[in-house]
Parts: sequence; structure tokens; C-alpha cells
Amino acid sequence: MSIPANNLYTKSHEWGRKEADGNIRVGISDFAQHALGDVVYVELPEVGTEVTQGEGFGTVESTKSTSDLNAPMSGKIVAVNSALESQPELVNSDPYGEGWMILIEPSDAAEAENLLNPAAYEAHSAAEAH
Repeated sequence: MSIPANNLYTKSHEWGRKEADGNIRVGISDFAQHALGDVVYVELPEVGTEVTQGEGFGTVESTKSTSDLNAPMSGKIVAVNSALESQPELVNSDPYGEGWMILIEPSDAAEAENLLNPAAYEAHSAAEAH
């Protein structure tokens, strides 16, 4: 299971990575995409939508189930990955790269303190897997 060191994570398996411009790129973790199985559809919000940390911003559907996507940070969505409309499988093949979902302009950078660092996320995922 891949857990990049430059990301922070939620207990519900979303990741957030601070970009050079201060925005937060968001997706689901390798653990989450593996647990879901083959992703067949991703529902994402419109650019300009305000999101709240820990609350839903969309859904991801797989051959096994449908899961809610929760925002790792509060703020305004400034970009969505439109490639997922026609290629939802990018979430499986490259969850930390081409399979990203949204870009958030954070409204409160201090919220990052509520997220898990890679070591804590690894422990959380390992406990959930057993």
C-alpha cells in the first residue's frame, strides 16, 4: 500500500496535498481505492462549491459499493478533475496522481492539524484492515 509522505490523510481515507500555490489537491488513498475495487463512476461538485472539513463533497462508485467522499479541509473548490468523467479508473491506477479529484482553496490552514500524518494513517489503515 502506497502512502506518500507529502500528503495528509483523513480517517475516511481521503488525502490532501498542499500545492505550491497553497491550494489543497484531494483524492482517495491507495488503501481506499483497493478496498473499493474497480471504480466505475465519480460524482464531483462544481467549481466554486464551498466544502467543510469532514463533510461530503461527492461520491465514488465501484463494482462493489458507493462511498461518500469527505473534504479533508474547508474552503472553496477551485478545480475538479474532469478526466474522471470519462476515465474513473484513474482513481484505481494512479490515486495520488492522475486520479486526483478536487482542488480546494483552504479557508483555514489550521485545519491541517486535524489530519493524520503518513505514519498515523498507516497505523489507522492497518488497524482497519484487520
